[in-house]
Amino acid sequence: MSYAGKNLRYLRKLRGWTQEVFANKLDIKRSLVGAYEEERAEPKLEVLEAMCTIFKLSLDELLLKDLSATKGNSYIDQRRKQKMASLSAAEIQFVPFKAAAGYLAGYADSDFIDELNTFTLPMLAPGQYRAFEIIGDSMLPTPSGSVIVGEKVQDIEDVKNSNTYVVLSKSDGIVYKRILKNNKLKKKITLVSDNPIYEPYSVNEEDVLEIWKAIYILHKANAVQQWDVGSLAGMVNNLQEQVANLQKKLN
Repeated sequence: MSYAGKNLRYLRKLRGWTQEVFANKLDIKRSLVGAYEEERAEPKLEVLEAMCTIFKLSLDELLLKDLSATKGNSYIDQRRKQKMASLSAAEIQFVPFKAAAGYLAGYADSDFIDELNTFTLPMLAPGQYRAFEIIGDSMLPTPSGSVIVGEKVQDIEDVKNSNTYVVLSKSDGIVYKRILKNNKLKKKITLVSDNPIYEPYSVNEEDVLEIWKAIYILHKANAVQQWDVGSLAGMVNNLQEQVANLQKKLN
């Protein structure tokens, strides 16, 4: 038994569409929508495929499942469950600057983490994320007050040279830096600021408690400092020279 006609009517009404509106979306005549809903005709394959695309369903679900079924198992209930699962998977705990000291003590305390405010970003894939408010000018042109959204790095071996990370360490607490791995100085990483007036420094790997790979940077509109071309070029050259000299010393 095919539920195509019944499901077509149910889904159309669920969206509040008239037969005319739905027909336009399916690129068919309005009279055909009526014929399908009254089960006087079977929808063609291309119509079924268009419906699957619109409602994010498989052909099997559309043809063989009564989508208006009992509460808790209907199409709308299933979509709610999928949405909630997606939100849960991409939930981001937010660590404001004023909570940075407390985070150093409570980063591994589930009760402390549960007290942090959370938000979601629809573009994130499932994973473990956290967001940190960064204060200061060491990573200019990233402005002070920016929020760095990071994905948990499970193993320090997964860190890639010169990429940006939020690092939690026993000595420094929370910092946002580029990481360079030391080849000569074993069991150390070097933290480098984008603002070249700040000198790079090394941290023992055993002192590192967490590393979060920077995925997104959130900041207020118009908060990014404006640079003239000459100043920006000079800063870039300075930073490149600094990193090159560091890499020579480390290799």
